[in-house]
Amino acid sequence: MTSKKDSLIEEASKIKAEIAVLKEKTKILDAKPSKAKKSVKKTEEKPSKAKKSVKKTEEKPAKAKKLTKKELEEIKRKEERTLEEELEEQLTENEIENFQIEKVDMERLTARVCDTLAEKESDGMFQSELWKKLKLSSRDGSRLALKLERMGMIYREKLLEKGRWTYKLILKKTPISTQSIENAPCLVCPVEQKCSLEGEISPRNCQLIEEWVLAEMKKPSKNK
Repeated sequence: MTSKKDSLIEEASKIKAEIAVLKEKTKILDAKPSKAKKSVKKTEEKPSKAKKSVKKTEEKPAKAKKLTKKELEEIKRKEERTLEEELEEQLTENEIENFQIEKVDMERLTARVCDTLAEKESDGMFQSELWKKLKLSSRDGSRLALKLERMGMIYREKLLEKGRWTYKLILKKTPISTQSIENAPCLVCPVEQKCSLEGEISPRNCQLIEEWVLAEMKKPSKNK
């Protein structure tokens, strides 16, 4: 009886030992797939990094084309263009030199321009101010400025005024005028040939010259 009981206990111990071994094997098998899954997950995540890299590459803005020195100079020239420069490109030299304003005495207008600029001396005058004073349009005034420059009577100084490019006109050569001596007695003097500074008849003591000067001084000055 005792021998049978010991035999059963020994058999039960063997079964327990086998069960324990099986449990250990099951744990090992369960653990291995989980590691494999983690490895797969990491592998799947790598492509997402690659996508980010592609996205960054796509987001980079295209580099602006570097302009050449010639192209930069052309852009600057266009920005600084004035009405006169546009007219110079449109008109021939003949059209500028023979420019006329309808029903306007061009000689008289030229004299007015020169007289006005002469008052400003070397400081000159902005052309917009001059055209306003002479009641000329910008287009007519600009053509007149080109004509007077061709004649060598004025020169134009290009300046930036209030954010816009324009010209200051400066008198270069005053036109000859005989207006100041039109009534001078010397022009019709009967004894002009005998007149000299040190002679008996002299401008120093000429009664006719004295009367003429006094008469000119009494004349009202012209409105500017």
